[in-house]
Amino acid sequence: MEPPLWAWFALILAVPVLAGIDLLVFGRGGKEVTVRTAAIWSVCWIAVGLSFAGIMGATQGGTAAGEYLSGYLIEWSLSIDNLFVFAVIFSFFAVPKEVQPRVLLFGVLGALVFRGIFIAIGAVALGAAHWVIYIFGAFLVFTAYRLAVSTGDHVDPSQNKLLKLVNRFVPSTSEYHGNRVVVHEAGKKLATPVFAVLLVVASTDVVFAIDSIPAIFAVTDEAFIVLAANVFALMGLRALYFVIVGMLTRFKYLNYGLAVVLGLVGTKMLLSDVYHPPIYVTLGAVVVVLGTSVLASLWATRNDDPDDLDTGVDVDPSDDVAPPVRPA
Repeated sequence: MEPPLWAWFALILAVPVLAGIDLLVFGRGGKEVTVRTAAIWSVCWIAVGLSFAGIMGATQGGTAAGEYLSGYLIEWSLSIDNLFVFAVIFSFFAVPKEVQPRVLLFGVLGALVFRGIFIAIGAVALGAAHWVIYIFGAFLVFTAYRLAVSTGDHVDPSQNKLLKLVNRFVPSTSEYHGNRVVVHEAGKKLATPVFAVLLVVASTDVVFAIDSIPAIFAVTDEAFIVLAANVFALMGLRALYFVIVGMLTRFKYLNYGLAVVLGLVGTKMLLSDVYHPPIYVTLGAVVVVLGTSVLASLWATRNDDPDDLDTGVDVDPSDDVAPPVRPA
């Protein structure tokens, strides 16, 4: 059932409202976020995201609620990859801990914007030509294969093209000035390292949007559900980062779980004209596969030190200075 127009307005309005709450209450004042505070906020955001399934069930029916839950779990799981890349970027640029919450907020908002764009493109494409579903399905199967055979190589921010342009053309300072993006020194405007960090984060947001949107369209072709699942999965990403940043390397089998899920939903797309499984089958498969991969990861790494985060970038965490950028 197509959601009413007021539901669209309410969902779109919820984005700035939720972002405002997150900005004004969580990680404010340029202070380091404690794990306890981040954990409380993470639980609250997850509760909000899951409770929306009840609203979907009451207004749209059980099938819509199941589709939302499946999409929410997929997007929430894929967001773990976002967190790992954020950790690599922060390590590379030696972003001070008190600056990280503000950068993460812009990263999450950027992810929402880019995913909104790709949701609109995907919905229009699927509505105009049914065969697009086969392209999405093939892309997901390929992505699943790429995840499964991944050697564990890490993202290297130094190879980011936007960063290279900044280093070459933008007069910059190598020192942080709190959350400020631009400062005035000797009568000149200089970009702080925050400017470069935001550009790198934005470019990775585009990549993640391209990867994640086809996955949720395999669960539902209802754009409202797709958008809602992305909104609620991403809004808690900032708090979640500070909870599990020290445990990211413990999710060693998560990529395999994601590969299986993406392979299943990709195959579902490719076989959509032959067989369309009930939503509870899709939801059950997502829960079992992802849950198994997470539990297996935690068990396999139970003796590891959770404080050791191997980001693959050799940066002294005590430094407060980013890698050199182009001087003024």
